[in-house]
Amino acid sequence: MLAGCTGGSGTDGDGDTTGRPDAAGDVLPASQVDPLVAALPQESVGAVPTTRLADGLVPPTNAWFSGLAFGDEPQPVFPFPISFQLTDDGFAAGLPTPVASEKAIVGPALPDVTLDVGATATEVSAYDKVSVTVAHLDGDTVLGHTTVAEGSPLVSYTAATAQADTLGAAVTSVGEGRGTLTVGDATWGVVVTGGDLDGTAVRLDEGGSVVLVPVPDGADADQVGTVLDAAASPLVSVTTGHRASGSGSSAVSTTELGYETAAGGDTLLVSAPHMGDSATGGDTGLSYETIYGTVPVAVGTSLSFDAPVTTASAELDLSGLSDDQRQQLGDQVRADVASTTAPAADTYFGGKALYRSAMLMQLAEQLGDDASADTLRASIVDRLDTWTDPSGCETREQECFVYDPAVKGVVGKVASFGSDEFNDHYFHYGYFLYAAGVVAADDPQLAERWQPVMDLLAADIGSGSGNGSFPDQRAFDPYWSHSWASGYAPFADGNNQESSSEAVTAYAGLSLWAAATGDEALGGEASWLLSSEASSALAYWLNPDLSGSTADGYDHAIVSLTWGGKRDYGTWFSAEPSAIAGIQLIPLSPSSVSYLTSSAAGGAEQIAAVVDEAAASGFDAPLGDYVLMYSALQGPDQATAALAALADLPESGIDDGNSRAYAMAYVMSAGAR
Repeated sequence: MLAGCTGGSGTDGDGDTTGRPDAAGDVLPASQVDPLVAALPQESVGAVPTTRLADGLVPPTNAWFSGLAFGDEPQPVFPFPISFQLTDDGFAAGLPTPVASEKAIVGPALPDVTLDVGATATEVSAYDKVSVTVAHLDGDTVLGHTTVAEGSPLVSYTAATAQADTLGAAVTSVGEGRGTLTVGDATWGVVVTGGDLDGTAVRLDEGGSVVLVPVPDGADADQVGTVLDAAASPLVSVTTGHRASGSGSSAVSTTELGYETAAGGDTLLVSAPHMGDSATGGDTGLSYETIYGTVPVAVGTSLSFDAPVTTASAELDLSGLSDDQRQQLGDQVRADVASTTAPAADTYFGGKALYRSAMLMQLAEQLGDDASADTLRASIVDRLDTWTDPSGCETREQECFVYDPAVKGVVGKVASFGSDEFNDHYFHYGYFLYAAGVVAADDPQLAERWQPVMDLLAADIGSGSGNGSFPDQRAFDPYWSHSWASGYAPFADGNNQESSSEAVTAYAGLSLWAAATGDEALGGEASWLLSSEASSALAYWLNPDLSGSTADGYDHAIVSLTWGGKRDYGTWFSAEPSAIAGIQLIPLSPSSVSYLTSSAAGGAEQIAAVVDEAAASGFDAPLGDYVLMYSALQGPDQATAALAALADLPESGIDDGNSRAYAMAYVMSAGAR
């Protein structure tokens, strides 16, 4: 049984030992959030974009389909394994053809098949975490609705009125209301229910439907029949559930996606590579070629898949350090405390500064340096007192938060990296949550003092109750088990995520904050988000499987930018190899150790491949300090070499969210594992 459902349904269960409590809809509910929202100033810091969204829907920022809802023109989206885009009068869908080059594997949106329904406008009329439904309008009249979903190759259109529609190519009949059409090298199946099909003409009664589906290469006549049978009923929605089971090293976090059709019963399902054998149904023996390689097509009703539980940690394990190492580390902690500069006023660099101080504070406490620990604690408390003043933005223009009632979320008054456009909120707020979770862990009064605003930061990235003030799990995509960074996704390649490691840090911070406040419901959800994100960070960024033919020609050990329609070796901010790897490592929090040293991380061989590529010219390069720290995870000898290299690294080579002391501690603890 599953708990924590989104998408409109909840299921009670029992017996979970490490997951969230068995209750749906209790993660930051409206009763908890509404008074906190009301206490913040109400303001849109950034320009509110054009929206194509039905009344009453919470704006779906940071979703795989955000490009349909925001901006002057709708963008293509990628409901894996297909692409989908709106046209002037209907829609187009395609099965992207993957093409690899040295630095990218791309599969752009294709208009293989089109349907003209006579629309003059569209709006997103319904959505859940995995599926989206678009209403096609002629003036104020709703002509019909199209639903697409990740993990489904179907494009399902249902007529709201009796109508005559037009396909972009003629259909060859294979039975009543069924046929195939071919455009170039692509063949699509067509199934009409409640109407009829003739050439390019589709006549639908009110409530009738047409479902389009790409026919996998190599399908024989019987298999085509199987595909059309499973595609006959339009997809309606997808439910999401999660639970945890087991304990210790055997603990797993399970995600289950339930695909619901108009008629109920089986549909076609496509598993993403990280899911393994996840389809609860029969394998068709068919597959699609995608930018992620060859993926199987199954018939069933749900996808269920596991990730090892990753546990948030507030501190590094220093138990194996020698007395000399502890002395060296203590000296460096004091030096770093003395050299700490005034923090930045925006939410990204300001958050990193808080995190840096919190990690130094933990080191000082572990080393018995009460004076340094007290100095750091006082500084962090003072800064978080400022940031968490609900009325702060009424008297100042920085280090404060407002609530945007138009886009529905919390925004820092000083924007960075498009945070006023809802980009990267989880990256930014994860640092705040991590620092607050560490410092308030043993001080309930501090937790209570900071809670009105910190709970809003948690709600902005981790709501799970349909509270109406925030989208549920704003950025997290349960199909892919990772998040999407762009708020409005104004790109033809879909949404994207660059820093998988800061995403992991975000949900680790959410977990630590939940522990500090005793919020078990939030803690259970945070565990699911953290475990999922850590698993996908390895599967798609740091240790991706690039062995298939679709990756032939791609010449790198990692992927650093994952999009809906492509996979890139690059960053938004630097072409340096150190930055390309480093953005998948930053900030190497204590929570990173377990997933970066797991069997799925690829071991010393993969670490060496990443480091060799990223540090070919040395570690004194953008984010090179994180690459150096990562190199220590190969084993004791490499940790010794990393410690020597760190001693030679100039102060300019230490990232602003890092410190030499923390880097030393990370390397030393890696060498003592």
